Amino acid sequence: MPETSPVGGGASYAAAGVDIEAGDRAVELMKEWVKKATRPEVVGGLGGFAGLFDASVLKRYDRPLLASATDGVGTKVDIARRLGVYDTIGHDLVGMVVDDLVVCGAEPLFMTDYICVGKVYPERVAAIVKGIAEGCVLAGCALVGGETAEHPGLLGADDFDVAGAGTGVVEADRLLGAERIRPGDVAIAMESSGLHSNGYSLVRHVLFDRAGWSLDRKVAEFGRTLGEELLEPTKIYALDCLALTRTAEVHAYSHITGGGLANNLARVIPDALHATIDRSTWTPDPVFDIVGRAGSVERAELEKTLNMGVGMIAIVPQESVDVALTTLADRGVDAWVAGEITERGDRAEAVTLTGDYAS
Repeated sequence: MPETSPVGGGASYAAAGVDIEAGDRAVELMKEWVKKATRPEVVGGLGGFAGLFDASVLKRYDRPLLASATDGVGTKVDIARRLGVYDTIGHDLVGMVVDDLVVCGAEPLFMTDYICVGKVYPERVAAIVKGIAEGCVLAGCALVGGETAEHPGLLGADDFDVAGAGTGVVEADRLLGAERIRPGDVAIAMESSGLHSNGYSLVRHVLFDRAGWSLDRKVAEFGRTLGEELLEPTKIYALDCLALTRTAEVHAYSHITGGGLANNLARVIPDALHATIDRSTWTPDPVFDIVGRAGSVERAELEKTLNMGVGMIAIVPQESVDVALTTLADRGVDAWVAGEITERGDRAEAVTLTGDYAS
């Protein structure tokens, strides 16, 4: 057996960089926020080894289909870290997860989160969870559990990342998707709140590395600092989309995330059909133009990376357009007719963007 020569006493978890007491303190601080992100079906509270959800609620469905999704927020966490603002990044996380669920018509039921840090600062972790809990409230789902992991030696003391997973349910005969879409359907676009949580590797490279801008730079086009613009939370559409399915006939949704509008919309367009989206029907927020100009980024590159001002697309039959637009307007969602569905013919692509953005 090899000899050991302890230096400065025996080894300990704390000496290795993991602070259990700080983790416990973080749990105490986050409890009040987690309590607000609940549903009647949640059983028990924070602190168990697993979150519990009363599945008897599914008895009201004839054939319930469970939907699941998982995601993170990418390098947007770097903006939060640099600004020292941690209570909005959770909104982004929830939006990225629940709005993937609602695409198939599923109602988000509950979420769990995973927060990985280089060092546990209880107030910081609690602020992140606060944002996640607030996002869950906006989405109508419960936050039933999570994990905070401290990774000293792998992450710097100020470094962190977040991820989440969600579960939803949809009645089988109300499942939305490509098989429902027909020629003559209309594409309704819903405005994004900005960059959302995709493309930040490009944005950071352009604005920080190439343009040399600082986060505290006042940008007239934004009416606020660059940092405030970049940290604008992802809009959460879940309850709006669910409300729309109750008032209008909806054939499909497309959540516009990484890959841009055309690539994400193509995921729900049947092989025999084609979607034409008219850029002239909207004006992207200034942040998209600034990223393009500051980095000399071609429009095609911007469009395959960023959402360009559209966070969600609804595909509805022509006769449902008016009620759909009214429903969304009543809920404070800026939405408009952006395109149509036709036969694909000999076109290879599923989606075409035409025209120029309105100025």
